[in-house]
Amino acid sequence: MALILENIAKIVSLSEKEQSLFLSKVEIQNHKAKTILHNAGKICKHSYFVNSGILRSFNINDNIVEHVLHFACEGWWIGDMYSLLSQKPGNLFIEVLEDAEIVLLSKENQDELYLEIPKLERFFRILTENSLVAHQERLMDNLSLSAEERFEKFCSKYPTLIQKVPQKQIASYIGVTPEFFSKMKARLLKK
Repeated sequence: MALILENIAKIVSLSEKEQSLFLSKVEIQNHKAKTILHNAGKICKHSYFVNSGILRSFNINDNIVEHVLHFACEGWWIGDMYSLLSQKPGNLFIEVLEDAEIVLLSKENQDELYLEIPKLERFFRILTENSLVAHQERLMDNLSLSAEERFEKFCSKYPTLIQKVPQKQIASYIGVTPEFFSKMKARLLKK
């Protein structure tokens, strides 16, 4: 549980009593690769913190094409934010890509923590703001950068994922088909 407390401590300082209260409101789970933690069409009840392993969020369009929205590595948070915040059915799946230990924080417990430890509301607000900035940057990148530039940016942002995540998922994340991705990667290797 040290990792999640370190994550929080980057933004707010919790007393030992507050740390204990926070830890009493979370649950640790271990999941094997390919486990679906959340299904599209369901209401998201938890946010997930990755102690170890890799998760991804994605949706599937009407043509049964996957679109990867996020990857989450050790020390990162992930969830279907639309569903979690609105408590309406979401459109994202959350899947374990590599065996993982995950900390779950329910929406209900998170709301209780806001009342009991107000600085956690600040922590999650800052996380949400950072997420919004990252989404805006990714949207602008998708509109203005070439596929090669998006891939280079992915490599610098997620250096450990390049060997661990299937190439078709990286292709989906940067917005190209797996076939285009293979050709682009071959071109880049020739340079």
